[in-house]
Amino acid sequence: MTKPLKQIHLAAHFPGVNNTTVWSDPASGSNIEFSSFVKLAQTAERAKFDFFFLAEGLRLREQGGQIYDLDVVGRPDTFTVLSALAAVTSRLGLAGTINSTFNEPFEVARQFATLDHLSEGRAAWNVVTSWDAFTGENFRRGGFLPSDQRYSRAETFMRTAWELFDSWPADAVVADKATGEFLRGEPGRFAHHDSHFDIAGQFPVPRGPQGRPVIIQAGDSDEGREFAAATADAIFTRHGTLEAGQKFYADVKGRLAKYGRTPSQLVVLPAATYMIGDTDADAHERAAVVRRQQVSGQTAIRFLEQLWNTDLSSFDPDGPLPAFDPVVGSGAFAQGRADVRMYRDPVATARQWRELAEAKGLSIRDLIIEVTGRQTFVGSAATVAEQINHLVQADASDGFILVPHVTPGGLDEFADKVIPLLQERGVYRTDYTGPTLRHHLGV
Repeated sequence: MTKPLKQIHLAAHFPGVNNTTVWSDPASGSNIEFSSFVKLAQTAERAKFDFFFLAEGLRLREQGGQIYDLDVVGRPDTFTVLSALAAVTSRLGLAGTINSTFNEPFEVARQFATLDHLSEGRAAWNVVTSWDAFTGENFRRGGFLPSDQRYSRAETFMRTAWELFDSWPADAVVADKATGEFLRGEPGRFAHHDSHFDIAGQFPVPRGPQGRPVIIQAGDSDEGREFAAATADAIFTRHGTLEAGQKFYADVKGRLAKYGRTPSQLVVLPAATYMIGDTDADAHERAAVVRRQQVSGQTAIRFLEQLWNTDLSSFDPDGPLPAFDPVVGSGAFAQGRADVRMYRDPVATARQWRELAEAKGLSIRDLIIEVTGRQTFVGSAATVAEQINHLVQADASDGFILVPHVTPGGLDEFADKVIPLLQERGVYRTDYTGPTLRHHLGV
């Protein structure tokens, strides 16, 4: 029996801080002017994407005591932007990253319930934790939670927020849409007492069209995968290649049964970049140029410092890697950088990098370009459509979070050239079939 074709899910990421966006490109716009958000969101909606995703940063990153060179000064408030976008879109989901370490359940639940009403059922919450005291300095409570407590608080935070969302009866309404007549609905009452939260009262916002916002999780650790299996509707991942994607996909979907859930109740969405050309060769040439724009000499040194954990500003980015090993056991040289956690064994990673650089004759800059990722999909529009569809049908993902290298217009080429090819294959919607984000995702 032939396996039915999976439908591809796509989302658009508005970048805040990364090494993907080439802000120096003349085609790049502002990261804070509302017109930029509108442009990307409306292009995503025109292409029938599931949702628009806005990342959040709670503190500007520093390296060597200075603002990190890839950071963007000016990060607008997530809820303000998404609420404004609700007024200029009609079907596109609106997803925002909100931290569970430095916020409180009541306030976050109230804001998401409000957004779900304003958008008529399109709100999504990307739940993240914070791992560093550097970010915590911006908050009264300060400090940070050890790794074994971060997900404990996050899960309790999530379930407390659910208690608030669910405190209003499912059939409670505040007005009859047909007549405009006010109808009685019992205000939501809640009480939650545990080691993290000790709260009680009335929740002021009735249930939104989705009941609860869509929950997204981005953890890749074992704790993060388990948290997603227990609570999330979608999970972000770095694993966008076939073998790594299939391994991650099978692992996280295999955890669902213990929570009484089925594989269809969690959508796996790796982040992905792309480069489209008239031909495959043209696309690869363009991709090589963009990679060098994304990793300048200064940027290469900054990335190297994250692994070596020491000042390497005297090194030539066009020269060889340091002969000495990374500094281990002291405070992080780069602050506010989640990437630092990726290097569980810095000395072993440095050894691998040296071996790679020696084998291929790579300078520091060339090496960083090699190891920090590249465009996930490169080729003509037909090639990119085939690459995306292959990974989804092979259960390496359920779709992708697309990150264009130019903001806000970088999604146009994908929408105009790749989307029609996916629609012709019958693996991507030609129109939205339901009003809410839960309808789009099938959760």
